[in-house]
Amino acid sequence: MLYGVTSSLREPGAEFDRQVQNLLGRGYPELAGTTADEFERLVAPLRPAAIAGGAAMDSPTPARVPFVLVVTKNLLTADQMMPLTTLAGGRTPGVVDRNFSDGELSRFNPIKELGVSEGKAYLVFDIDRGEEFLNVTPNDAVAAITARQRTPLTWEEGVALVTQFPASLEKNKCFSLAGSRCGDRRVPALWISQRAPKLGWCWAGNPHTWLGTASSSRRSHTAADPTPPPIMKLG
Repeated sequence: MLYGVTSSLREPGAEFDRQVQNLLGRGYPELAGTTADEFERLVAPLRPAAIAGGAAMDSPTPARVPFVLVVTKNLLTADQMMPLTTLAGGRTPGVVDRNFSDGELSRFNPIKELGVSEGKAYLVFDIDRGEEFLNVTPNDAVAAITARQRTPLTWEEGVALVTQFPASLEKNKCFSLAGSRCGDRRVPALWISQRAPKLGWCWAGNPHTWLGTASSSRRSHTAADPTPPPIMKLG
């Protein structure tokens, strides 16, 4: 069982509800300065898209999950979200790498080709942690990903993945988040340090044997807005 999930294939509505309750239980509304009811109203319009998009997908595995509810930096910061992550079966809270200066992650934005809105929450579908790209540079991995009409994950999407599916982050099967950039050659990445998730960065042109590049097939910002997979290049 992957963090309490029985079958997203048969019950995508129940899986969406589980993810919402997980965020409520971790204190997302309080950190965002809102109430639980207001938070549920914020994300409720995404439920029909989760049901429609998740129904045709396989059940989650550590390597691949049908969909994830993403909370963006417009609602919470990385410093607020990462301590609410753990490894599967672990208790040590996740951290932001000290190589990021205070607030620096706010400068890492979704690359425009992803079509990510300025909203506070959305869905990302068919997430693959990209272990086939272990020891492949993020630049080369993104070229292969986009050739398949898929797109790399952003750092918010990576944090959401580990928050909802802690088993997705495993030793020697960690992943870059090449959908977020800040104008230089750095790429955010999630890996394991001292038995906890760590959000750091690596160079776009450097390979690591323990670091793949995660991707998704599409995003949805409202019940009627499934963002199609774009053709893109990583600049």
